[in-house]
Amino acid sequence: MIPNSADMAGRLNSAALPALAARSIHVPGYPRSGAPGVVHLGLGAFFRAHQALVFDTLLQRGDTRWGVFGVAMRSTALADSLQAQDGLYAVQVASSAGSQWQVGGAIWQTAVAARAPAWVVQSIAAPSTRWLTLTVTEKGYRPELAQLIVQGLSARLAAGLPGLTIASCDNLVGNGRQLQALCLAAAQTVGPALADWVAGNCAFPNSMVDRIVPAATPQRLAAAREALGVADEAALGTEAFWEWVIERRFADASDADTLAAAGVTVVDDVAPFEAAKLRLLNGSHTAMACMGAVAGWPVIGECIMQPAVRSFIHGLMTQEVGPQLARPDWPAYRDALLARFANPALQHSVHQIANDSSQKIPQRWPPSVLGALRAGLPVDHLAFAAAAWMRYLRGSDELGQSYAMHDPMAGELQALALAHAGDAAASVQALGRLPAIWDEVLSNDQRWLALVTRRLDAIGRLGVLGALVKLQAGLDGE
Repeated sequence: MIPNSADMAGRLNSAALPALAARSIHVPGYPRSGAPGVVHLGLGAFFRAHQALVFDTLLQRGDTRWGVFGVAMRSTALADSLQAQDGLYAVQVASSAGSQWQVGGAIWQTAVAARAPAWVVQSIAAPSTRWLTLTVTEKGYRPELAQLIVQGLSARLAAGLPGLTIASCDNLVGNGRQLQALCLAAAQTVGPALADWVAGNCAFPNSMVDRIVPAATPQRLAAAREALGVADEAALGTEAFWEWVIERRFADASDADTLAAAGVTVVDDVAPFEAAKLRLLNGSHTAMACMGAVAGWPVIGECIMQPAVRSFIHGLMTQEVGPQLARPDWPAYRDALLARFANPALQHSVHQIANDSSQKIPQRWPPSVLGALRAGLPVDHLAFAAAAWMRYLRGSDELGQSYAMHDPMAGELQALALAHAGDAAASVQALGRLPAIWDEVLSNDQRWLALVTRRLDAIGRLGVLGALVKLQAGLDGE
């Protein structure tokens, strides 16, 4: 990438890299002017703190095929900020041992799909492109996404170019298969020849990604300026832990060894890792987010520092969720999660995690509840989590402070929660049987609904903390 010609003194860009290296900050040590080999859809914080840094590692090793054409789906501000910084951004990586800053350089070009769809299509169809990756969130897998991808694949077919590895990195069960089905359906509307080519030449590996990446804050941007000596409008913070587990299914089979050398776990079956992440990490996160929002604990670190919450999360994972999992090292993964949740540097907002709960809960809680019931395991902690979510939906905490809910079903859910706010049984009948969120079997399981009702009643009478204490004492607080 050619350094920005504008007067960018005082802002992170290519010209600032030598000074940053002199400060012992890790910076890109490779040329950034070639044609990108990866097109990534979804230019948010998670991608930039996760896969983009894996690609940065590969580039640092001299493999120039992993430069990224980064596509923001709608956010013009983010794409423009990155473009003004030559695609560079700083990441503060924090652990119990301290923190350090590094500058990611894998993003070589940026665009906005809503503003320049033809450019995105051309990039997918570029001869240099080998991979297409996505982090567009669970709710982003819609026909228009597949149409954009398929337009690029159609252009590749017309040009006689090879197929791509198309890797979903979102929190969806069987994300590769879901994306493949979506793309094949879109390709079929163009013609059977394109659908056959996509099926035969493009690889859609299932993938699981894990790293906690809080939303950027003014404090983080100020810390970046102090550490770097220049302003960075795209600075991020994350934890030292990261994991990327990907199915051994690539358009170029040699990519398996290449990724493994950078720390990626390449396996024949992602499902055990995927289930552990969704149910242990994401399931616990959503539970704490709802409890924290209601109790007035603003970040996950403050939630887990409450002894009752830590005991609750340990019990949720140990007694109800973990025993169902096929991931062989799930107890060690659980222990790592408890340490990660307590990382004081992350400041992960409970309201950020609670966003889009109607989209997230169906994957995170009902499979664990159903599995536990079938296996004869307890579901007390899962029922408490469900009750905490129902209380969260009222839109105000226990101190009477209102908060906004960002969810595609927010209006409907809040109306139901408020209409039955004084009646736990009616609340559970209204919110615990919604087919969009709860499994049909579960939504008609009277034992489960009765247990959730008791937990919601306890939260209403005793507050979140008081109800947790009663739960752990083996009482219902009646």
